[in-house]
Amino acid sequence: MSPQVFAALVAGGILVAVLAILAVIFVTVFSRNERVLKRRLSPEAAPVDELEQKDRPLLQAMVRGGKNLEAMVDDEGESARLLLQAGWRSASARIAWYTFQTVLPLVLAGLVLAFWLLGPEHKKLMYTALAVFAAAALSFLVPRWVLRGAASSRQDRVKREVPLFIHLLAMLFDAGLSTRQAFASLVRDSRGVLPELGREFEILLRQIEAGSDMSESLKNLGDMLGVPDLVSVLGVLRQVDRYGGEIRQPLMEVLSVLEERRTLDAREKVNLISGRMTVVMVLFFFPALMIFVAGPAFSSIIKALGDVNAR
Repeated sequence: MSPQVFAALVAGGILVAVLAILAVIFVTVFSRNERVLKRRLSPEAAPVDELEQKDRPLLQAMVRGGKNLEAMVDDEGESARLLLQAGWRSASARIAWYTFQTVLPLVLAGLVLAFWLLGPEHKKLMYTALAVFAAAALSFLVPRWVLRGAASSRQDRVKREVPLFIHLLAMLFDAGLSTRQAFASLVRDSRGVLPELGREFEILLRQIEAGSDMSESLKNLGDMLGVPDLVSVLGVLRQVDRYGGEIRQPLMEVLSVLEERRTLDAREKVNLISGRMTVVMVLFFFPALMIFVAGPAFSSIIKALGDVNAR
């Protein structure tokens, strides 16, 4: 068997193995809820955690590997906070996340091996060493980028929902509802209007019904999401819940401050866009304009000097 055929077979085997692992992950993660429900309905079923460890040793090993890799790069608990900010609270989401952290190095290692087998012979060792370094760096950096991007995207969505949340709160307080009743109404009737905040308020209500202090729960929610606009609103609710008083006027003042802040942010973005457009015009539009305006005159001058030189 020729080396080229052998290398192609090895690369094909690696690709098939990676695809098989991804297929197993997809099937096990998305069928988890159905299996858990059947086990809970079965009277002689064993505990769910024990069955999951017995039935899915490969997935459990991948999850443990992902946790170990995360512990190597995150010793301050940033990943746990980012997972909450991204809204990945369910067991399926966390399993998928830890499995992704385990599978990514395997995929990159397979690509490096394929490059070693199929790559050019010229300076192969040096290029392979660079590929190994890049794969190792990406194995640690890509999960951080993905998680931070997901958390930042959800924070932006939460920030966009805050003004509407303030208006709904003011309307519910004007109707005579308490803070807890207002949150219950938001969860029950406004889930489609406030999709991100509705999920957080549902968890908040569960904590309050379980006996948690309202003020402490609101503080924890604001610290966990890390959205300054929402923290301001929740701070007002905490003050009213602790000391009492009128709620509509403080909410409207917070809304006014948020709108002014957004106006300033919009002006800053416009100024940045103006500067960028100036650079674009100088680089692309101005040379074309100079050619269009001064081109004929420059050609005439060149032609006249050529005629003088010919004489």
